[in-house]
Amino acid sequence: MSEKHPRKHAADRPAEKPLEESPAAEETAAVVALDTAGGAMEPSAVPATAQSGKLPGGPETLARRIFTGSGMVSLLAVLLALVIGGLLIASTDERVGATSTYLFARPTDFLSAVWTAATGSYVALFQGAIFNPMASSVAVQFAPLMETLTIATPLITAGLGVALAFRAGLFNIGAQGQIVMAGILAAWVGFALHLPVGLHLLLVLVAGIVGGALWGGLVGLLKARTGAHEVIVTIMFNYVALYFLGYLLNTPAFQRPGESNPISPILDATAVYPQILGSQYRLHLGFILAIAATILVWWLLNRSTVGFEFRAVGANPKAAQTAGINVSRSTILVMAIAGALAGMSGVAQVAGTEKVLTDGVAATYGFDAITVALLGRSTPWGTFAAGLLFGAFRAGAVQMQIQTGTPIDIVLVVQSLIVLFIAAPPLVRAVFGLNPRRRKPAKAGRSQQAATTGGAA
Repeated sequence: MSEKHPRKHAADRPAEKPLEESPAAEETAAVVALDTAGGAMEPSAVPATAQSGKLPGGPETLARRIFTGSGMVSLLAVLLALVIGGLLIASTDERVGATSTYLFARPTDFLSAVWTAATGSYVALFQGAIFNPMASSVAVQFAPLMETLTIATPLITAGLGVALAFRAGLFNIGAQGQIVMAGILAAWVGFALHLPVGLHLLLVLVAGIVGGALWGGLVGLLKARTGAHEVIVTIMFNYVALYFLGYLLNTPAFQRPGESNPISPILDATAVYPQILGSQYRLHLGFILAIAATILVWWLLNRSTVGFEFRAVGANPKAAQTAGINVSRSTILVMAIAGALAGMSGVAQVAGTEKVLTDGVAATYGFDAITVALLGRSTPWGTFAAGLLFGAFRAGAVQMQIQTGTPIDIVLVVQSLIVLFIAAPPLVRAVFGLNPRRRKPAKAGRSQQAATTGGAA
């Protein structure tokens, strides 16, 4: 007896349509194909899907990009460092120590003491760095902000030099030495030559930029020609520059006549930066030049062919060389530009803030610039904001110690914590519950897979 619905032979069944690939899968395949040149090259060390800038685990909404982006992680890292720093401040407070003896009897006293100690120190830090409402006049009230901008100026330009090298895959640890060499040349032009107004200051600026560019470009030359690691070379160059400065300040050409201390003559009035808001503040033209340098670096990285080559070399030097980019030339050029940016910090010190050359001309700006570049995610405007933040820390630390007795070193602790958290974004995201790689159960995907399996069976 024949069946009403005879079973068709497998060959007679129509072929099942393959499952259409999702747009995300197609985009990933396109990125991989581009990264490997259609399979002709080995894939990059960084996965192509990571290079695309998209995070797995859900659609890229605006809120998701804001709260899981690198900028938000940086802000949360600063916030977390301030919280831990506040706890450290409270741990050294006398009232906190006294209330801790009867913590379980009256815990509110202890918590109140911790809150008062931490907030009191940070309020004093704010008053010393941004605005002091207790001052006698408006000009004095805004004096802390002007001091913050003055201190931030060399941090910004030196940080830009470090950040630019980072974007090209190079670790410029030599900003300290580049600042010193720029300060030497700029100071000598400032006190040894006597030129008209305008021309003298221009030559001082050019001399400092050339000094920093030569000191940084020499590192790039050694890296490109001999393969010497830039970290070791820049660290050694820091010591060479520092001891060379110490030697010069004890020679008649640089030492101030009649002085036994290592200090140079005062720069001519025509060779110093003008104070842009009057003599009541120390803020000088160097801050305007720092803003201009930030704009220039942004344009260089995002709008110029040279900047594209820098970023390509930083992402994958072998692929960049295969594409026809001269990696050696890019290495030398990026280190020279990075040194020139750090050299602007040296000019800001000798021609803007100090107006003399001493063995402490660079202070610790070159090393702090590394932290500034890391906090700014090696982006121009991020570095600019990080420089302002660290300038505020430096400017407000003195007032914090005067008002509350908190040691200035606590600011260094907070800065170190910021570096720690910036270097560990997953830790920051985990603390605040912002893990971008967390996936929700894909019910539709499992149902589709089960249907496909059943159909195959």
